[in-house]
Amino acid sequence: MSDLKWKTLHSEYVHKGPWATLRYDKCEMPDGRIVDKYYVLEYPNWVNAVAITEEGKVLMVRQYRHAAGIVSLEIPGGVIDSDEEPAHAMRRELLEETGYQFDDIELIATIYANPSTASNQTYCYLAKGGKKVQGQSLDEHEEIVVEEYTIAEVRQLLTENKIAQALHCAGLFYALGKLGQL
Repeated sequence: MSDLKWKTLHSEYVHKGPWATLRYDKCEMPDGRIVDKYYVLEYPNWVNAVAITEEGKVLMVRQYRHAAGIVSLEIPGGVIDSDEEPAHAMRRELLEETGYQFDDIELIATIYANPSTASNQTYCYLAKGGKKVQGQSLDEHEEIVVEEYTIAEVRQLLTENKIAQALHCAGLFYALGKLGQL
């Protein structure tokens, strides 16, 4: 098999922001052809979790997603702070969004949202044995409703295309596989 990786000759930033950065790269393909401007979105890395309470319920969150203009049913998750370990970020996000503490979390997949144009990764976890220890501690622009579902109900939601966030569908797929529930 031939080497398919491109060589980056030059990078230039078009925009740097707290949530997204845009750059373009000048690249050389393995056969010598030059790609003058290949645009890349740099986002922070993300985490998400299929979070199962000690009562066996799957925690889901419902929130408005402005870019798509939808109210989205999702699994808990969020942005990893720059100096934070993914597992710590996941525990923090679970506590902030749901008020549940999870000591048993396992990394089940590392995926890319769109490796063609975006550089970030999402770390997907399976969290088990969650206990409600506090109320939500949401960011300024977050409005999140926490809902509980059985595993069978989550499978039905996936079957009926009721979960629109692709990265969360992937996390659910890996978790259901790990649990023998596909």
